Amino acid sequence: MGCSQELSEFKSGTLIGCHLCNKSIRDISLLLNIPRSTVSRIITKWKQLGTTATQPPSERG
Repeated sequence: MGCSQELSEFKSGTLIGCHLCNKSIRDISLLLNIPRSTVSRIITKWKQLGTTATQPPSERG
């Protein structure tokens, strides 16, 4: 398995900016050197939550 590492705010913002400029997931992936699956996941998260920030873990009681 690969190394799990969080994207910087700058890279996430750049990714969303590229998406808003109608770049394809493949183009964004090549441009930022990020896996396509990560690009897709970040875009989906941004569409659903309106943010790319990491959410705090939910508390279980």
